[in-house]
Amino acid sequence: MNGAQILGIFLVILVVVVICSSIRVVPQAHAYVIERLGTYNTTWSAGLHLKTPLIDKVAHRISMKEQVVDFAPQPVITKDNVTMRIDTVVFFQITDPKLFAYGVEKPIMAIENLTATTLRNIIGELELDETINTKMRATLDEATDPWGIKVNRVELKNIIPPAAIQDAMEKQMKAERERREQILIAEGEKKSAILRAEGQKESLILS
Repeated sequence: MNGAQILGIFLVILVVVVICSSIRVVPQAHAYVIERLGTYNTTWSAGLHLKTPLIDKVAHRISMKEQVVDFAPQPVITKDNVTMRIDTVVFFQITDPKLFAYGVEKPIMAIENLTATTLRNIIGELELDETINTKMRATLDEATDPWGIKVNRVELKNIIPPAAIQDAMEKQMKAERERREQILIAEGEKKSAILRAEGQKESLILS
């Protein structure tokens, strides 16, 4: 085998490797953001794709499924000056991979900060017992549109009231349990007295 044949085999192998490395399969419910020479070129949806060797690169692999993120409890103050800690869970979905990739630095952190700010603003206008889920979802959904994100729903996982209110709630629950216990005891004594009276009455009738 002479040098020309070796070179030919090498070139064939090189071409095969380059072609194979250029083939990409995007999985279902995913999208790939492609950059060409460092700038955005296109977005691939699910399926088979071929990129230009050495020029194109897969810059971002993005899941299009609904995602769930649980944020740490945030301290907020209600309209009636009650300070609470609220634990929120946000369900969101990426609708525009390009905006998600280039719209904001660290999108998840941005959602967390936006959630905390929105929560404080909304809670500050509400009483302790008013609902906030609907307002939160609408506000976050509108604010995250430029980032290619749709907020499907927001759930309040846990609401932690101040220690004083917790103590008051526990005392109220304890008093309620004691009240029910006294009612049960009184009803039991009443039934017992009725049964005793009926027994005495039947005894007198028999006598």
